Amino acid sequence: MKSTLVSLFVNSMKKNWNLNAFSNYNGDTITYGDVADRILFLHSLFNNCGIKKGDKIAIIGKNSINWAITYLATVSYGAVIVPILPDFKPDDVHHIVNHSDSVLLFSTDTIFDDIDESAMKNLYGVVSLTDFSISYPSKKLNQNIMVTVNIKYLTKFDNNLTLENFHLEDINNKDLAVIVYTSGTTGFSKGVMLPHLSLVVNIQFAQKHMPLDPGDTIVSFLPIAHVFGCAFEFLFPFCNGCHVTFLGKTPSPKIILKAFGEIHPRLILSVPLVIEKIYKKQLKPLLGKSSIKLLLKIPLTRKLLYKKIKEKLTVVFGSRFREIVIGGAPLNAEVEQFLHDIGFRFTIGYGMSECGPLISYSNWENYKLQSTGKLVDAMEVKIDSSDQFNEIGEIMVRGDNVMYGYYKHEEATKKVLDKNGWLRTGDLGVIDEDNFIYIKGRSKSMILGPSGKNIYPEELEAKLNNLPYVQESIVVEKSGQLVALVYPNIELIDTNNIIESELEEIMEKNKKIMNDIFPSYMRIVKLEIFPEEFEKTPKRSIKRFLYS
Repeated sequence: MKSTLVSLFVNSMKKNWNLNAFSNYNGDTITYGDVADRILFLHSLFNNCGIKKGDKIAIIGKNSINWAITYLATVSYGAVIVPILPDFKPDDVHHIVNHSDSVLLFSTDTIFDDIDESAMKNLYGVVSLTDFSISYPSKKLNQNIMVTVNIKYLTKFDNNLTLENFHLEDINNKDLAVIVYTSGTTGFSKGVMLPHLSLVVNIQFAQKHMPLDPGDTIVSFLPIAHVFGCAFEFLFPFCNGCHVTFLGKTPSPKIILKAFGEIHPRLILSVPLVIEKIYKKQLKPLLGKSSIKLLLKIPLTRKLLYKKIKEKLTVVFGSRFREIVIGGAPLNAEVEQFLHDIGFRFTIGYGMSECGPLISYSNWENYKLQSTGKLVDAMEVKIDSSDQFNEIGEIMVRGDNVMYGYYKHEEATKKVLDKNGWLRTGDLGVIDEDNFIYIKGRSKSMILGPSGKNIYPEELEAKLNNLPYVQESIVVEKSGQLVALVYPNIELIDTNNIIESELEEIMEKNKKIMNDIFPSYMRIVKLEIFPEEFEKTPKRSIKRFLYS
């Protein structure tokens, strides 16, 4: 790989110096030249704080201009960025900052108000993402240092930064760029270590196969603390000179579609939730009408009706998109078939944090139904079965965008990454002769939430099993929502003469406790009392597949 990540950044900033780079939705806008200036400011801040290449810098907050600048400045300095999802609880934030050995934390003011800086002993300080002021000072990060930085950060450029004199020192593609935590809770945290090369491979694949032009508009609503949104709503568009607008608020379908109608994005990334809600609320009731059903049976009127629906659906998504790339979770098969039948410009990709994230993709014109796209250029794939074209087995991949491993977790790394570089994805499937991947199931217990975030039921069960009158539990997915099945502590119930109505009240309180502890995307909607002990394997682990 000839290009480096830093060279991709620099070339884009120089080429697009006066173009708009980032906007906060209904807020500020900055140019590529402004981004270059802010990167140099943060580089000076890092240097004056004594931060070295390879040091870890954590960041937490919703998508914003300053979030993006902090990311770009950190990895181009040679430090390692540690993105934290903004809906992680304070204890999870403390744990990730400590486990990652982060020495600096960038945080929005609202999140900083809820965390305890004294619980993160290695920090030099905390910087506000609102205006890059100091939220938590120390000897290594104080107002005197900040004054020096403000005065001297452009000294090397004779205090007059231009596209001609702007430059950044290069960073080797083998160097570590990012540690992405798949979970927050102690005992379940796995920090995925991605080198610069992984990000470069993903960006350059997108540049080759998902063409965007300088000035094209993008709406960033997926969390850029997650690899999917980061790679394809932020890094790739930035390297192509696009204008990225960060939504910066809870991305409900209503808010997202309003932004699409105003900004008219040229490429849209989506999780199935948005697409499925539109289909179920707006299209399915229409298609269910007896008059429409009759019209659909006639080839000519079916063609005209499908064309009309496609046109209206295209307007809903802002009219100007080249295609919609759906990923992060499986798309409902009925929705997929309908979108395909009307000729809607969509495709489905497949990836995981451990690959930064892309594993497979094909554009909408070449997409094969029920597949997750074609294996990307820089990867190899094999199926752990005797016949990978017909017999389902675990999907294994190898290539330049695969992670180095899990940070400070050698045992977990060995379970998924062998000595020859093959990564076990934990997904079951087959491939065809063109290397299109077809996922048939998941070998792990991980649940993919409707917004594409990973949910590990063991985390929820570990906490739930310690709550009053719970003997054991299992968390499953039902109709896209989390339901906890609980086998109660019968002995304790009998001892305390607890009646059925009292037990139901206790379990409701337990559900509330759980939902107060965990992020909203891990919310349990129902807690069902199970009448008998769960069936177990000889090793005494619950046979999860019987209840899912």
